[in-house]
Amino acid sequence: MNKHLFICVAAVCVLCGCNRHNQSFQYNVDKFYDLEILRYDVPEFDQLTILQKQLVYCLSEAALWGRDILFDQNGRYNLRIRRACEDLYLNYPYEKGTEDFAAFECYLKRVWFSNGIHHHYSEDKFLPEFTQEWFVAACEKAGVTYDEAILPVMFDPAVMPKRMSQQDGVDLIAESAGNYYGEGVTQAEAEAWYAAHKDNSSEPMWIGLNSQLVKNEDGKIEERVYKVGGLYGEALEHVVYWLKEAKKYAENEQQQIVLDKLIAFNETGDLKLFNEYCIAWVKDLDSRVDFVNGFTETYSDPLGITGTWESMVNFKDLAATKRTQLISDNAQWFEDNSPTDKKYKKEEVKGVTAKVITAAILAGDCYPATPIGINLPNANWIRKEYGSKSVTIDNLMHAYNEAAKGNGFNEEFMIDDEIRGIYEQYGAMCGDLHTDLHECVGHGSGKLMPGVTKDALKEHASTIEEARADLFGLYYLADPKLVELGLLPNKDAYKAGYYQQMMNGAMTQLVRIEPGKDIEEAHMRNRQLIANWVLAHVTEGQAEVEIIERDGKHYLRINDYDGLRRLYGELLAEIQRITSEGDYVAAKEMVETYAVKVNQELHEEIRARYAKLNLAPYKGFVNPRYIVERDCESGIITDVKLDFTEGYIEQHLRYSRDYSPLPSVN
Repeated sequence: MNKHLFICVAAVCVLCGCNRHNQSFQYNVDKFYDLEILRYDVPEFDQLTILQKQLVYCLSEAALWGRDILFDQNGRYNLRIRRACEDLYLNYPYEKGTEDFAAFECYLKRVWFSNGIHHHYSEDKFLPEFTQEWFVAACEKAGVTYDEAILPVMFDPAVMPKRMSQQDGVDLIAESAGNYYGEGVTQAEAEAWYAAHKDNSSEPMWIGLNSQLVKNEDGKIEERVYKVGGLYGEALEHVVYWLKEAKKYAENEQQQIVLDKLIAFNETGDLKLFNEYCIAWVKDLDSRVDFVNGFTETYSDPLGITGTWESMVNFKDLAATKRTQLISDNAQWFEDNSPTDKKYKKEEVKGVTAKVITAAILAGDCYPATPIGINLPNANWIRKEYGSKSVTIDNLMHAYNEAAKGNGFNEEFMIDDEIRGIYEQYGAMCGDLHTDLHECVGHGSGKLMPGVTKDALKEHASTIEEARADLFGLYYLADPKLVELGLLPNKDAYKAGYYQQMMNGAMTQLVRIEPGKDIEEAHMRNRQLIANWVLAHVTEGQAEVEIIERDGKHYLRINDYDGLRRLYGELLAEIQRITSEGDYVAAKEMVETYAVKVNQELHEEIRARYAKLNLAPYKGFVNPRYIVERDCESGIITDVKLDFTEGYIEQHLRYSRDYSPLPSVN
């Protein structure tokens, strides 16, 4: 179990003690299909204490051992397909410079990126650009054995076409390839089971968060719980081992309690312990090193109940956290002054702890594609009684910004030099600040009416919640309070954020959608919902914001920024009402009217303009590799260093070799 614990090898550390970010750092790693792979710096890691470095290392190991879990959750054939393709890649007997092999290598890279065979954003199955005959012959020649059941799953477009279906009027479980429910379980049966087992106590457990519903031999529904000794137990044993190792280096007693609760939860699967872990985690405010580890977000379950495996290890950026702390300290002011109805506001905002972090490792549903902000825990009653933690991930945002410099995007899509100038000066600042507001006070704002549950909006809950947090951030981005607090330098800087959001939601995010497809992903739906609703509700004859045509190209133009803010406020008030009242009918109408369908002519134009820039619309990361140095005589750990030389292919092959304990069929 501990064969990867220590590696006695020299490491090259590219961090520079005099700068937060090394100016010569190489961010670009690889590019293929519609994806670009970046590298992220980990500034100030060398300034951590040896105990903090050891803690980061152990938590990183705990994170990486969950990788197989997400592959299996995303589809029951994913591990079989990934392993067959990796075996073929390593044992390919022919010259690798052929067109077929290039297509095969691209397919494998995409499988790694999406943690399965469905696109990480659109959730459509991507098909190989090599034939089944080529694959079968190559495997036979290479001596690669595989389950023949994977062939139609890989090559037949009609088999498991969607990872998660959101189509109205169908059985969402039957139409989704995700492996959250056993074969033969219907949506009606699952919903009935969850309703019968619903926990209405004052401290409810999140029923189904860590389990798969299956039918037993008698045809009755039962749970297979994710735990040591249960489903995914082989991986969770390693996770628990490394969490126990991490406990040896905990920074304080509260962090030890957090680790104890998480260990116990993984060992038992008891959701009461998960509640206790979440509460303990929220209370840990003094540790510089922090982490997320386990079954967290429920976006990928078509019923929005079961959590996907994810992990992120991080440490606090002490200087930048002063920014989020200001927002956190004023959380009650933001709540009191929002444009929502008073009855939906929290009388007392508790424990909104905000910080800027430096990501140290990404894993599971945070890897290779990752969020740039996190607000947890998700249980509303814990957020209400104990508060939440809200983070902005600075070094990942910095990597995105550095990699995008000079790529021609702004020149192609922004309407004029004035807007480009504002964006170049304030765009990154507004992006950081909007993320802070979204995570720190957006998700933590508002309250549910008595009797309303988090899952009342069903399949539309994620889109509505992301729109609510985005709108909260947008509304306040233009507030004079931010200038007063010193978070923005002047009253006009926010315009960069307003322009970027409207342009992205109405136009440029369409580069991520395949021709003829609807928008499926919750965050993309959220952004289009906001933009399309605003465009549909502008004042007649005034047009606070509009899309205009110039020289055969369409551009976004904002004519009245104050008016745009008013529209954001009106939409926020309605979205909050829908959330607080659990108004499923209104949520469904809102999403289906503004968030799903794509203007096909505009879509074709945007994709054509984007293609000329030779840019990848999606980006993800490779992780640094942690090298433990120890005294060769005493065995005492003397340092932990970072190595940034590993490539994308090399990293995933190593992860599959060193962190893959699950059987191919679970």
